[in-house]
Amino acid sequence: MAGGLLRGLAIALFAVSASFAQAQNFQSQAPFAFLLDSDSGAVLYEKAADEPMVPASMAKIATALVAFQEIGAGRLNLDSEIGISENAWRKGGAPARGTTMFALVHSRIKLSDILQGLIVQAGNDAAIALAEAIAGDETTFGRMMTERVRALGLIRSVFRNATGMPDPEQRVTAREMALLANHIVKTYPELYRYFGQKEFTWNKIRQVNRNPLLTMEIGADGLQTGDLEESGYGLVGSAVENGQRLIVVVNGLKTGRDRAAEARKLIEWGFRAFEKRQLFGDGEVVGEASVYGGEKGRVALRTRGAVSLLLPRGTGERLSARIVYRGPLSVPVQEGAAVAQLVVSRGEVKTLEIPLYAAETVKAGSLQSRALDAVLELSTGWIRQALARVTQS
Repeated sequence: MAGGLLRGLAIALFAVSASFAQAQNFQSQAPFAFLLDSDSGAVLYEKAADEPMVPASMAKIATALVAFQEIGAGRLNLDSEIGISENAWRKGGAPARGTTMFALVHSRIKLSDILQGLIVQAGNDAAIALAEAIAGDETTFGRMMTERVRALGLIRSVFRNATGMPDPEQRVTAREMALLANHIVKTYPELYRYFGQKEFTWNKIRQVNRNPLLTMEIGADGLQTGDLEESGYGLVGSAVENGQRLIVVVNGLKTGRDRAAEARKLIEWGFRAFEKRQLFGDGEVVGEASVYGGEKGRVALRTRGAVSLLLPRGTGERLSARIVYRGPLSVPVQEGAAVAQLVVSRGEVKTLEIPLYAAETVKAGSLQSRALDAVLELSTGWIRQALARVTQS
């Protein structure tokens, strides 16, 4: 039995009662919905969050990601000129009668303007031109989009084109679109500002941003809408209030008015219904992991940065947490290495998942200590006390 434990997944489990009725009572009419706290990574609401859905123009968020990465790598800059091929003009420009920036065929446009055409105007011509400039053709660019989000840990989303136009294989999830949006917000703040731009004029044609949240005075500053017959009306949005940022995703709604109403309802509920509580301070010990064959049998696990939770105000649901790692850990264990995960759940909803780091280096022990090290033990006292503290305060 001990040998099986040593090769299995080591989990420390415990639970603390909290009062979360208000969170349970909230319901969204959107077939797909997700609400994320940007800073803590806490999931405040989810509905069909991991089910495949059609992204429509929300796919352009991934198109923008690739462009931002190319800028970050120095392969492009905002003054780089992007050519508008006949293909981009015919498939995505005025002749296509879809969303377009009205770029002229065979013109060359600065990347800064192409990005505004892509993001503010949802221009399909801008998206195709970017794809051709970066990857040579849109099919190759679609594979690149998928590879880039895979590198971020998004394993379910598949992209086949830069525009979000219909494709039977192009599918995303609400959870992964929120995580993608949050990555862009945090990694590319200077470029993210384009998502909050309310209008853009190109070729003497003024167009307003299609994101309805930007006109609602709720702190919204991005991201992208989408609608196709097969997708319904969807939106990935973000808003900030009192220093707290929320990321919202809704999709599958019947009208643009429904989309705007559901997104706003989720955001306003998220700001109103939750309060932030600190669970652990920066570098605080969370628990221990068992070490096999080391000079010590356990290693302390620390956070990196303060760990906070968003808890519903004055209500009751079960709050639980666990330390997860493949254990026992093999020596040597290096100080600062990410060796475990802290997972906190509210009922059946996973609200927080962060890495935990070894607080010290553990070297290989003597032959005798390695032979005797066959019992897996975990300490949960730190977390139990911390959860009790945040739920009782």
